[in-house]
Amino acid sequence: MIICCAWLNAQGVIDEVIWVVGDEAILRSEVEEERLRAQYEGQTIPGDPYCVIPEQLAVQKLFLHQAILDSVEANESSVSHQVDMRLNYYINQIGSKEKMEEYFRKPTTEIREEMMTTVRNQMIIQQMQQKLTADIKPTPADIRRYYNSLPLDSLPVMPAQVEVQILSFEPPVPVEETERIKGRLREFTERVQSGTADFGMLARLYSEDTESAKRGGELGFVGRGQLVTEFADVAFNLNDPKRVSRIVQTEYGYHIIQLIEKKGERINCRHILLRPRISATDKVNAIQRLDSIRQLIEADSIQFEQAVLRFSEDKNTIMNAGLMINPNTGSSKFEYQDLAPEIAKQIYNLNEGDVSQPFVMMDQTKNREVCAIVRVKKKVDVHRANLTDDFQTIKSMLENKLSGEFIHDWILKKQKTTYIQISPEWQGCDFEFPGWIH
Repeated sequence: MIICCAWLNAQGVIDEVIWVVGDEAILRSEVEEERLRAQYEGQTIPGDPYCVIPEQLAVQKLFLHQAILDSVEANESSVSHQVDMRLNYYINQIGSKEKMEEYFRKPTTEIREEMMTTVRNQMIIQQMQQKLTADIKPTPADIRRYYNSLPLDSLPVMPAQVEVQILSFEPPVPVEETERIKGRLREFTERVQSGTADFGMLARLYSEDTESAKRGGELGFVGRGQLVTEFADVAFNLNDPKRVSRIVQTEYGYHIIQLIEKKGERINCRHILLRPRISATDKVNAIQRLDSIRQLIEADSIQFEQAVLRFSEDKNTIMNAGLMINPNTGSSKFEYQDLAPEIAKQIYNLNEGDVSQPFVMMDQTKNREVCAIVRVKKKVDVHRANLTDDFQTIKSMLENKLSGEFIHDWILKKQKTTYIQISPEWQGCDFEFPGWIH
């Protein structure tokens, strides 16, 4: 059991154990680091941070202890991916790796190791909470009773929402344009391998993957499953960091790749992406083709759903009758601001069942232009939540309420069976869970 008090940490600053939960210690430095992180990320701490943060850490210790008993573990590949994303975010926001190290007063390796622990624990805690509340499944009757028990003014105001079907395809790229792109990439390859140019500098200047271009084309460590198949097959077969890959075609365009480092099942590489340009004539031809399809739909010669199966190239919607799915919610309902601006503009003045005029839009996934028509499947105006239009929203409200109550009671019970010790100077707090001090 931990009984010691204070010592100097790596920076020569006094550190001490302020809480003990079970066999786990909470250090003063941990609280300070959490406070700094929240401050940097703009998170509001509801109360005195030197009361709120230690209690939050203590609650985490309770879940982590239960996770050990229940053999709940995090997926290490997912942990590494999340940490890489966070590190890249910090570096981009602060300005450089060196500035990040200066802000946190630690080397990147130490920051990464601490992030690994934090993210791993967060994932374990989330899984543990999901396991504890897995049996909370309200019936339709429960949901109706809950809805009927709510005062009208406590029901959320639901924004205007719309369900949209889309039919889209890319105008064909002329062979000459494809050859132009490949020729440009071959030129880059020759310059790098002859030593007359640096791959990273060429990526900064010419790559059309704007985010990685800022880092000289570097993607950071990723697993095979995080890359599209065609790209991964080539990247993971590279062995010589001085060589450049053959040209790779993916749904995003054409790439050349250079290996930086391999670590087990993960790879760090840089790439240059170029996308073929579509001519104005090709766009006009595609728009005319879509207009013909629209006229067939308007004349009832073909249903929109049938037209999607025959003509659409949108692989995300083609097997769903063109129905778009909101990536933020997993639902088919969109608020207007969640739609691509080009789509929102087209459907704003349409009625249910109407089909838009053909238009050109940017496919955000591929960052390429496509031509499309859209159909309004359903429109719902601003309203108070009701069971007819918002059953899933009300169900989620009830599930969250029941889960929150269950977790609250679980923590109170867990406090009674767990060894807890708090340094006297850290006890004078109005805790959310009063059972810390027996």
